Amino acid sequence: MGLYFRTPQLGWAVGSGGTILKTADGGKKWQKVLSGTTATLSNVFFFNEKQGWLVGANGTIRQSQDGGQTWQSQFVDTQVPFYGLSFVSPSEGWVVGGNGTILHTTDGGAHWLDQASKTNAALYAVQFLTARHGTAVGAVGTVLMTDDGGNTWTPQETQGAVTLFDVYFSDVSTGWVVGNAGAIFQTTDGGNHWVDRTLPCNRTCTKLTDLLKVRFTDPQNGWIAGERGIVYRTMDSGFTWTEQGAVAKVSLFGLSFPDGTQGWVSGEKGTIVRLSTNR
Repeated sequence: MGLYFRTPQLGWAVGSGGTILKTADGGKKWQKVLSGTTATLSNVFFFNEKQGWLVGANGTIRQSQDGGQTWQSQFVDTQVPFYGLSFVSPSEGWVVGGNGTILHTTDGGAHWLDQASKTNAALYAVQFLTARHGTAVGAVGTVLMTDDGGNTWTPQETQGAVTLFDVYFSDVSTGWVVGNAGAIFQTTDGGNHWVDRTLPCNRTCTKLTDLLKVRFTDPQNGWIAGERGIVYRTMDSGFTWTEQGAVAKVSLFGLSFPDGTQGWVSGEKGTIVRLSTNR
């Protein structure tokens, strides 16, 4: 289940069977919204309180212009699943998905044009800090970066072939990617070099947890969510990560912080949990 909070009060969650939920009171109550699809929905994002997009299986892209109360389908000529999306304005955004698919719109999704990723690896996440600078990550250690709005995508070397599920840059220089078997990589030079920060396996550990989402609320404070409900937190720019324990018993696919004081995770079986950011 994907998750996005625009403000500490206003948030949306999406999941299997075309499920869309909306809260206007910080998650105390969730309203089910008609999506118009039964496809599994993987991710949702709102640029402002009115304009949002979601993506999912079978080439699903849908847009809302009324705060998520109604959703309209956006046509794309593909049936690949979409996993990630990023918008830099109400008109310009990108989605990524299976078979190395990257689509770009400059008119709010009325039209989507294919960008050449030069890979067949599934892409699970994308983040654009500006209209020119973006990063996409995916299977077999794939990290792609662009400095021209996606006209050209350049592969980056991470020294690993693990599947990477998420990417987050706190600024143009400092970024993180996370993936299976506890994989964590950090860059401090805008992606030119990636340092392996994978967490060590303790004496009782038989398999490192797959890490599915990473977010930073500022350069020092960050969170990672993963399978089996595990959550890690750093307060020193990622030099050390502290396990927060299992906040649920399901894999966590969504992680959202509308500000530095409140956060939420979401996962399987309709799980949505508020995270405490108290130090």
